[in-house]
Amino acid sequence: MARYAISDIHGCLATFRQMVEEVIKLQPQDHLYLLGDYINKGPDSKGVLDYIFSLQRQGFQLTCLRGNHDQLLLDAIDLGEHTVWLPEEDKQKTLQNFGVSHFKDIPSAYISFIRSLPLLVVLDDYVLVHAGLDFTLANPLLTSNHLLLNTKRMSPTRAKLGHRKLIHGHLPVSEASIKQAVSKNKLAFNIDAGCVYYLNEQFGSLCALNMDKTVLFFLPNQDQPYSIKVK
Repeated sequence: MARYAISDIHGCLATFRQMVEEVIKLQPQDHLYLLGDYINKGPDSKGVLDYIFSLQRQGFQLTCLRGNHDQLLLDAIDLGEHTVWLPEEDKQKTLQNFGVSHFKDIPSAYISFIRSLPLLVVLDDYVLVHAGLDFTLANPLLTSNHLLLNTKRMSPTRAKLGHRKLIHGHLPVSEASIKQAVSKNKLAFNIDAGCVYYLNEQFGSLCALNMDKTVLFFLPNQDQPYSIKVK
């Protein structure tokens, strides 16, 4: 049995599928933790969710967290589409991918799945979250939902994390910086290698972390070409 973490897939279905099936070669006894941002920006948001559903139906063990882009979909439905800050091109790409004109018309199975997703998972040896924790709090595990999904600044301390490491995504970083964090055994690992931003030479790979062996896997974007702004 092995445990893996992947974050920020952003509609890159071909890359995600190849990572799961050919790179880490996920087995039914393994456990895959997905740290959110399944949708938006990339070419096949619906396909990523369908593939997750397929893995679950086949009996693979997945724990899926919610990301800020997944939350956007819920906000559009609950608070109105005016709350969606996506560029119009990105918004239309996602809607067309689902075959609808408005977020409220996305089939209920996808909405229910996103609503069911936790924002934080605490294991014996890791804390998993999309963006991060608020280490100004006495207990960072009490971080607000907004910061769990959106924070970009953290100063993790051993005193507040205890014996656990923090794994997160949200903010694209270079492959070199991810490798450096792991090699230096830092308290927090950002595993968002900016897969969707294939036009930016710093980014453009999907990263998977073997949580038991602390081994990294990188797969260059397999979904290109598609329209995306350089990050």
